[in-house]
Amino acid sequence: MAELQARGRFGISLGLERVERLLDELGRPERSLRGALVGGTNGKGSVVAMVRSVLQAAGLRVGTMPKPHLVSYRERIAVNGQPVSEERFATAISDVLPAIDRVAAAVGPPTEFEALTAAAMLELSRSSVDLVVVEVGLGGRLDATNVLDLGVAAITNVQHDHERYLGHTLAQIGTEKAGIIKRGDLAVTGAAGRGLAPIVERCTALDVPLRRAGPREAYRPVLRASGWDGLLMDLATPSGTLQGLHVGLLGGHQASNAAVALALVDAIRDDAARRGTPIAVDEASIREGLGMVRWPGRLELLDDRRLGPGRVLLDGAHNPAGARALVTALGELGLRGMPLVFGAMRGKRVHAILRSLSQVRPQLIFTAVDEPGARSPDELLAIWRSLGGDGGQTARDPRDALRMAPALVRDDEPILVAGSLYLVGAVRGMLTGEES
Repeated sequence: MAELQARGRFGISLGLERVERLLDELGRPERSLRGALVGGTNGKGSVVAMVRSVLQAAGLRVGTMPKPHLVSYRERIAVNGQPVSEERFATAISDVLPAIDRVAAAVGPPTEFEALTAAAMLELSRSSVDLVVVEVGLGGRLDATNVLDLGVAAITNVQHDHERYLGHTLAQIGTEKAGIIKRGDLAVTGAAGRGLAPIVERCTALDVPLRRAGPREAYRPVLRASGWDGLLMDLATPSGTLQGLHVGLLGGHQASNAAVALALVDAIRDDAARRGTPIAVDEASIREGLGMVRWPGRLELLDDRRLGPGRVLLDGAHNPAGARALVTALGELGLRGMPLVFGAMRGKRVHAILRSLSQVRPQLIFTAVDEPGARSPDELLAIWRSLGGDGGQTARDPRDALRMAPALVRDDEPILVAGSLYLVGAVRGMLTGEES
């Protein structure tokens, strides 16, 4: 990775030319891949995890490209939910490095994300996967993953995030996300309101069939219960209602994600059939896959006494919609007044995030990861105080914050870590012993 970082530029991808050139140099490995490209403001990682788990339960070998990684870069290339080996990851990176040099000479150096995207597509193309389910990085239209034409495109929802790049209205953001839908695709969305219109318009313009998930749509979730064991729900589909589905992820908002996931499974199945490579996904596979699904760092409960914190609940909650979903989930879990280790990156709507989290009256410890874009603990504390927040402490780094947090535990509630996936990744690495 050090050599890759030296060759490439850090930053996001906002154009496809460099990654297209990289893939040309590599012989266009992505053209052998079929499956789905999944975008959306929130929930896309959860939807990818659910779909992967269901397809795997049906006996299929599934490649994914999770992002961002939490602890190790190897997480960016996974087969059946497991990162590829160090050897295979290193080989993929080594194979891309000469192409990076040639592309850099022609059109400028690719970003790290573009290079990793090309390496992931190369590795998955030679990993004998049946399908890939790929999460978009940022937006959609100009994201490096949009070089993929997998047959199915999904947009989980459209909310405010990354406005600097995607626009300040839901219609603008929705337009950027709708850019992953291509002529000949089957499309799926759980979007509603002003962010939905651009998706419908693009599908209409390209004559793309659109499956919709939501309270009054063809894929309609009904939440029955939500707790520490996950959630229990019913799901109406065009072929009938699946009653008593257990989803292994925490938080009632995952019912909506499950509806999108099941619509996506149906679309993938239909796409495979029309290409003459049918796949079988029965109800038993759906139930097994949803029940077994796991998605690290998203309302994930860990218990590790080595560092002294005991139970730790990890969640990104890095935008206002994510923070609102977290607050609702905490209510479902009966949590209030718990210690909260919080960090955030610049460019995020921290005022709105903290305003939402204030509803559960957390005992806050502000900290920062060792990343250039991290807000300082003192800055975060000042924002909290400007909102009328009570108390609040600062810690120089996540490890220091974890040492301070146990003193704030009142009963047996877990310590919550939220606000940034960079922070979640750092803490998860400490607790699991996987620090990078």
